[in-house]
Amino acid sequence: MGGLIPDSFIEELLARVDIVEVIERRVPLKRAGREFQACCPFHDEKTPSFTVSPQKQFYHCFGCGEHGSAIRFLMNFEGLEFVDAIEDLARQAGLEVPREAVRAARPSADLYAVLESASVFYQNQLKNSPEAIDYLKKRGLSGEISRYFEIGYAPPGWDKLSKDLAPDDHRKSLLKRGGMLSEGKSGEYDKFRHRIMFPIHDRRGRVIGFGGRALDDDGPKYLNSPETELFHKGRELYGLYLARKSQARLDRILVVEGYMDVVALAQFGFRNCVATLGTATTGDQAELLFRASDEVIYCFDGDRAGRKAAWRALEATLPRLREGRQARFLFLPDGEDPDTMVRKLGEEKFSIELDKAQPLSGFFFDHFTEAVDMASMDGRAKLVDQARPLMEKIPAGVFRDMMFSRLALLAQHRIEDRSGSRESQSKTRPATKKPVQQRTPMRMALAHLVQNPALAATAGNLDAFDDCDIAGFEIYRELIDFCLKSPNMTTAQLLELWNDHPAQSHLNTLATWQLPGEEKRLEQEFRDAVTGLELQWTEARIARMPKIVDLGQEERKNLLALQQLRQQLIGVLQGEEN
Repeated sequence: MGGLIPDSFIEELLARVDIVEVIERRVPLKRAGREFQACCPFHDEKTPSFTVSPQKQFYHCFGCGEHGSAIRFLMNFEGLEFVDAIEDLARQAGLEVPREAVRAARPSADLYAVLESASVFYQNQLKNSPEAIDYLKKRGLSGEISRYFEIGYAPPGWDKLSKDLAPDDHRKSLLKRGGMLSEGKSGEYDKFRHRIMFPIHDRRGRVIGFGGRALDDDGPKYLNSPETELFHKGRELYGLYLARKSQARLDRILVVEGYMDVVALAQFGFRNCVATLGTATTGDQAELLFRASDEVIYCFDGDRAGRKAAWRALEATLPRLREGRQARFLFLPDGEDPDTMVRKLGEEKFSIELDKAQPLSGFFFDHFTEAVDMASMDGRAKLVDQARPLMEKIPAGVFRDMMFSRLALLAQHRIEDRSGSRESQSKTRPATKKPVQQRTPMRMALAHLVQNPALAATAGNLDAFDDCDIAGFEIYRELIDFCLKSPNMTTAQLLELWNDHPAQSHLNTLATWQLPGEEKRLEQEFRDAVTGLELQWTEARIARMPKIVDLGQEERKNLLALQQLRQQLIGVLQGEEN
């Protein structure tokens, strides 16, 4: 279930690290009984609702619902990918991540090193190019901000980079793998020539590609590295590493279209800016943005192309708008871009413009209502037909409910959410909280097992459940077998190892249920849940038997035994003597 990294290593790693220490390095914690508390780092709050359990090695926020292991905390807090979070924790624990089976498929350290060398080469070339320095000065960039973003210069000529960095075939092959060489009729040559160079970093700060801005009219104005084993345009954002470096959890993050916009805004104090890499905003990029901040502001030109780009960003964002997240849109006047706007307005006035950015909901409904005749029934029906499929991509919650209520008001008609999560009415009604799951015996048994896997040893014999078809029983049986093999497993280890299991989401929810705190009471509640589960199965078997007048002698004997068992189980649950 752990992908390229063995499950056994993930289990060992989570046994070695202490989630309290991992989180406390980033968030101040205070002890509260057997747990630790803090104000949640993933949403604004004044009263602490973020808890960390040393016993479970698990964190959970009762406010926004964020929860998970130390691995998940690093992914959510620092915006790391799963493998990167594993590697960071492994370094802290003094462990080496095993990669025997996949070593050949993973990028080598040499490939990262050659791209870092290319970045240094370009930075050194910039120092010796009056033309490039003059261009940056004319664009209003200081030497300090240029150094901060490691801006460089690719000199003219076909092989300046390759001659300097590739003295042998091995190094040359690395440059080619890294997308730094192009191939023509006369052989291979430097891809970037006579351009201002912007290195692109991954979430760990390693150079994985470049963007180059031409200094003349020879070729495209902007040129990006091609797709490589390190660089995938749709999964990266220019400036994200430096934005996160300035502040681990950003209050908000600003998305612009160009490298120069990011650099210029940073020079004016806006270190929370990133840019897409010449592509429309993708779902992967939207998820990266929300890992960095709960508020995303897309800043695009107000012309037709800018609004089209904004709409693509909205489509990528909608499926990721879970509770606590919000997106807004700032459209700039004709002829302006963030670079020119911030220079014209200054930091304070540009911040005011950001504060006035249009909420996603406003942009969404404006887009549709402007294209239909809202005065006619046909026009309003067309609005519903066009808007509803996109709205149904929004995760269930208050925001989704409110969007359907708004659509119903605009359409002047009852709107059905076809996913079955709710029905919006033409009249507004207060948003309701998500229904609390009923604490059935099955859910209670699973919740106790997830939160204390050692309880599997007290589950008893499963023979009484032969042919049991109660919903969830196969998960229960599988979980019992899994926990018996590793009785000392924590909640965090279990959930990470079940990360790809179909029931993972349900078990994650049960892991956050509040259960009585005393260990003896926990064991008794688990046994009661198992007894309740057996009673439920016994009653189901009794209900499925034919009427007593239709039973043979052996069947009557079985029915009597089941009825006696039912009374015994009821007695156990009521505390009666058997």
